[in-house]
Amino acid sequence: MERPPALDAAAAVVTLIGHSTFLIQTQAGHLLTDPVYSEHAGPFGIVGPRRVRQPAIRFEDLPPIAVVLLSHNHYDHCDLPTLRRLASRFDPVVITPLGNARLVQSAGIRRVEELDWWQHATISPMPIAATPAQHFSARTPIDRNRALWSGFVIEAGRRRIYFAGDTGYASFFEEVPRRMGALDLSLLPIGAYAPRWFMQPIHMDPAEAVRAHLDLGAPESVAMHFGTFQLTTEGIDEPIRELEVACRAAGVPLQRFRVPKFGESIRLDP
Repeated sequence: MERPPALDAAAAVVTLIGHSTFLIQTQAGHLLTDPVYSEHAGPFGIVGPRRVRQPAIRFEDLPPIAVVLLSHNHYDHCDLPTLRRLASRFDPVVITPLGNARLVQSAGIRRVEELDWWQHATISPMPIAATPAQHFSARTPIDRNRALWSGFVIEAGRRRIYFAGDTGYASFFEEVPRRMGALDLSLLPIGAYAPRWFMQPIHMDPAEAVRAHLDLGAPESVAMHFGTFQLTTEGIDEPIRELEVACRAAGVPLQRFRVPKFGESIRLDP
C-alpha cells in the first residue's frame, strides 16, 4: 500500500488507486474518480467480480476529498458502499451525468450535481465539465439507459486532465480538445474488451485507446480500467501487453502512453 504523495507546488498529482479510481490532488482540492473500494464489483459490494489487486492507497490514508467524479452507474464505477464511506468521512460534492443523482443520494451524499455532455459544473471548487462517452448504463435488468454516462475534463490551474470514464472508440475524442482546450494528460481505459463482437461498441481495446490518445493530442496518456477486476474474457494482464504492441505499431513512444504501477503518481507542474 502506498501513501498519497505530497502535492507541494505541483498543479496536480494523479495517482492510480486501481481500475478507474484515481486520486487527483490539486491546489483547489482533491478528487476521486469512480471510487471503488469494495472487494467485489457488484451489488452490495459482496457479489460480482472479485478484486485481484487491492486499492493502492488505503481508504484510511486518503487526503480530504472535496469532489467525486462518477462517470456512470455500473457497479465497477459506482460503488455505493464506498460512496457511503466517503459521505461519512469527507462530505464531498459528487459530479455525475444526468439521471444519477437519486442513486448517489441513496448513499448519503448531500451535494450532487448532474451534468449533460459539455456542461460545466457550478458547485465544484475547480472547473469541471462533462464530455461524451460511448457506453450504456444499468444497475438492474429493468433500468437500462435511464441514466447518462460521460467522461470529464478537470482544470487544475493552467493544466487540463481528461478522464474518459468507460467508453468505446468514437469520433468525439477529436472534439474534446477543440471544445475544452488543449489537454495535458488523458486517462484512458484499455481493458474489458473481449470478445470484440460483443464489447467493441462499449469498451476500447488497446489499439483503439492508442487512436484515442492520438485524437486527443495530450502529450501523455495513462492507462486505466485494467488489472483489478476480471470483467471479460481477455487475460488480466493482456491489456498491458497489447497496449505496448499497439503503441509500437502506431509509432507512439511508450513513455507517451504509460501503464502506471498501482500507486504510481504523475505530477503536472504549474
